Amino acid sequence: MADVTESPQKTPKLQGPPEGKRTDALKPPPHAMGPEKSLLSSMLQDPEEYIGRAIEGQLTASHFYVPAHGKLFEVLTKYFEENKAVELVALTQYLMDRGLLEMLGGPAALTEIYTYAPTAAHFDSHLEIVKEKHILRGIITSCTESITEAYEDPEDVQIFLDGVEQKVLEIREAAEGGKEETIAETVVEVMKFFEEFLAGDKGITGLQTNYSDLDKMSNGLKPADMFIIAARPSMGKTSFMMNIVENVAVDQQKGTMVFSCEMSSSQIVQRLLFSRARFEFSKLQRGYKPVKADLQRIKRASMEIANAKLFIDDTASISINDLRAKARRKHRDEGLELIAIDYLQLMRSTSRQATNSREREIAEISAGLKALAKELSIPVIVLAQLNRGPENRTGDSLGVPRMSDLRESGSIEQDADMIGLLYRKAYYKNKIAEDSGENPPEDEDEEGAGEAELVVAKNRNGPTGNVPLTFIPGLMRFETRAFTGEPQ
Repeated sequence: MADVTESPQKTPKLQGPPEGKRTDALKPPPHAMGPEKSLLSSMLQDPEEYIGRAIEGQLTASHFYVPAHGKLFEVLTKYFEENKAVELVALTQYLMDRGLLEMLGGPAALTEIYTYAPTAAHFDSHLEIVKEKHILRGIITSCTESITEAYEDPEDVQIFLDGVEQKVLEIREAAEGGKEETIAETVVEVMKFFEEFLAGDKGITGLQTNYSDLDKMSNGLKPADMFIIAARPSMGKTSFMMNIVENVAVDQQKGTMVFSCEMSSSQIVQRLLFSRARFEFSKLQRGYKPVKADLQRIKRASMEIANAKLFIDDTASISINDLRAKARRKHRDEGLELIAIDYLQLMRSTSRQATNSREREIAEISAGLKALAKELSIPVIVLAQLNRGPENRTGDSLGVPRMSDLRESGSIEQDADMIGLLYRKAYYKNKIAEDSGENPPEDEDEEGAGEAELVVAKNRNGPTGNVPLTFIPGLMRFETRAFTGEPQ
């Protein structure tokens, strides 16, 4: 095995602290000079094999501690991409013509690098060493910047803390790899999907909601999308959201996190459990005793939910910064594929700009949730309240929501990829009957009483329209309903 340990070099003596009081400020950043030279040596001796392996290993010029080593790597990758032969004499001339040879240390230094590693047997291990040292330098730089900013007493500590965490996560993401695709590669992927779709090999590409009409419109809940479900109070928007969560987390076994600002985790699980078991929990309050079939369904539902990869955070009035921090950690540790939030107007922003402006606060929350969806590359469902607009309408339009009914709607409309407006006709049936001079219906279970609609008012990547639903109040469930009329 070749000895890649570098011989000690003389360095200028720096004026430091008193003897015996060493400080980290005098230490050079983490680096691995020998492995850097070993990588370049292997690439020079067998460019066709090892330049390609370095590129596949996500090595870049920035990974090298010595700037000249990074420049030489850039030249070698340029040769590789242009399919030019890497030959020492021609390479020396190329570097000399561009003023890079002296930066490297002259012809002798280039020759030394060429002969540094007699064998490339340890290429992969040296590659990992160089990348690890780069990560450590990144951590030091990030922490140093954060320390400096902390001493400057930032105005908003929560935003500062969010920024610190984001820097560390960016280092992790860079270390875990990933690449930018060229437009040509992306076109190939799209055409492949298109051909598979035409051949019938591809169906819904995102997460299925289990509502067929909604899935057709949206093609599933896709990564980086923010889906706003908005309604007036008592329309059942939490139930609708949890029905989707149930399908994704329990039936599809996908990692899902619910942030509930309004209900406790116990209440959420109670709803989820009895709804899935198709048992009306309200019956217990009327003295009903479950029969054996009820108990079997409840037990089965409890086991299915207990085995689901579902996480619930019931922090009241959670801030956008706290929510993003918790979501990032859970995504990193558990691999989330969906986030659901109940609901937007109960969240808060801690920035000073939002203190005196509710509109500004909602804008920051909305933008923050969309940024989270993009950052984690997963869909985010967000519930939102509507203003009293639907209740102020008359005739057949009574109760029918519009996108302009969204509270502080400007920023929400802009950030959302899809907006669904939920309403139930039965909720307004009594008022319609009173306005027309008729007697209100007495039977709540009569035909049509459970009719509901999800008006897809915005869909960035598909059509808009109405999704017909049936609401079962006792089970707190929405189910697909065949469409029988014209959309309103």
